[in-house]
Order: sequence, then structure tokens, then C-alpha cells
Amino acid sequence: MSRAAELIAFNETTSAEVFASRFAVPDDGSARLLAAVVSHVHALIKEFRPSQDQWRKVIEFLTDVGHASDERRQEWVLLSDLIGASALVEEINTRRPKGATPNTIRGPFFRADTPERRPGASISLDGVGEPLLVEGRVEDLDGKPVPGAEIITWQANAEGYYENQQPDLQPEFNLRGLFRVDETGAFHYRTVRPAGYGVPDDGPVGRLLSQAGYPLRRPAHLHFLVRAPGFETITTHIYDAGDPRLGEDALFGVRPELVRSFEPAEIDGRPASRVTVKFVMIRARPGRGK
Repeated sequence: MSRAAELIAFNETTSAEVFASRFAVPDDGSARLLAAVVSHVHALIKEFRPSQDQWRKVIEFLTDVGHASDERRQEWVLLSDLIGASALVEEINTRRPKGATPNTIRGPFFRADTPERRPGASISLDGVGEPLLVEGRVEDLDGKPVPGAEIITWQANAEGYYENQQPDLQPEFNLRGLFRVDETGAFHYRTVRPAGYGVPDDGPVGRLLSQAGYPLRRPAHLHFLVRAPGFETITTHIYDAGDPRLGEDALFGVRPELVRSFEPAEIDGRPASRVTVKFVMIRARPGRGK
């Protein structure tokens, strides 16, 4: 049989099959993934049957996303985050036993150079906002303290902005700190109650979703990265139970076990809030995060 006779005609029925048949290199998984992506794209085209002009608008949107991405801003990551792709990849790759603290995406405002602070210190360097006392414990699945655990925390301020979003308005490393647990696995520090905030809507991704009526808000939360020798690193959030936007987190990070009540309290004679958290770690496994 001639090569021409073996060819599959490209048409509406065979389009995805023709594409997949052209991979001639050994499949390391990437070819199958790419073929599956193309198959889904073709299926969408067949379902919605866009005009040439409508399809050009799709291409123009993707082009705009690329133009909006640079070393300071990653619009592609924002797109991945806002359609739930980042959260889904995190969920698939960090499944943990019942009772262990789930992972959420780290987000764009983490700083690896966060300074260590003494137990009980305040990470609010400008003192602006309602005082908040955070008390917590790090333990394993058996309820035993995890020795040597470190907690890195970061958050938005009372107006919903992170320190590295406002380098001229907030002190360096404001609302950031690294703490170590004591022999009982406990830690505590002072901060201010964070506000929720809107994700960027000044680029092509935000504009498209806004025009479609999609919510682009994040409920108030604290970020944590918890690590210890021999255990999987936890990257997660703690959400304010009093925030009315818990059900529409733009980055799909809210889990029932990550929602905590911020209770009324008093710090240094001032009205304040208190939140108690617990992080449950699991032993590191081959091929998983450490």
C-alpha cells in the first residue's frame, strides 16, 4: 500500500485523529497530553462552530495574554489560576490522607527571603490595622508535635495589599515572618487582621472574566508554608470565617478545614481578634514534595 493510500483525510470527523497520528517520536507522556489538548480544542470548535472572525478574537486574546507577560507579571499564570487549572494540578499532586492539612496554591506574593522573628513577635511593622493574635500548633497524623518545624507566614494588610505590591507605602517585609515551633509544636505571633482583595483586572484575563460577570475577589486569608525535616512541606491558607466571599474565591483555595473563626480578643488594651490554627503534616514520600 502506498503512503498516500495510508493517509487519513482531514475533515470534521477525523481532525483530532489526524493530528495525533503524526507523532513519530517515542511518547514520554507529552505527546499524549498534547494530542488530548488538541482533541478537546477540536471538540469545542465542533460544538460551538465559531466563525472565522470569532476564532480570530480567540487568537487575539491569547496574543494579548502573551504580550502582558514579562519578568514582573505573568498573565499566563493568572489565567491558569483563575480558571482553576493551578488549583486542580495542586490537588492532583498533593493528595493527603484524611486529617492532614491540604495544600493550596502559593500565589504570587511569597518571598523566600522572609526574615526569622522571635516567638510572639509582631509581623506588622507599621502597626496599621486591627490587631490579630495567631496561635497554632504543628503535629503529625498521630497528634504528636513535629520537631524542628518552621512556619513562614505572609498576608495582605487591612486594605488588601501585600508589602511587595506597595514598596513605597509599606516597610520592607511588612506582614511576613518565619517562626519556629517549641518542643510542644506550638507557635504564636501578632499581626493585623487582613482584608480580602481583588485579583488583577487590568490585563486581558481580568478584562475577559469581568466582562463575563465572573467574580474576581479573594476572601480574607493568611498564607502559611510549613516545613520540617522528613515531612512533606505544606503550602496553605487560613480563611476568615466571617468573610462573605468564601464561596467565590477566585483562586479556588477555600476548603472547609481551612476556615477559622477570628474571635474577639484584647491585645495591649486594644480591641483585637484571635485565631487558632493547626497544621497536620505527613511523612515525606518518594517523588513527593519535601
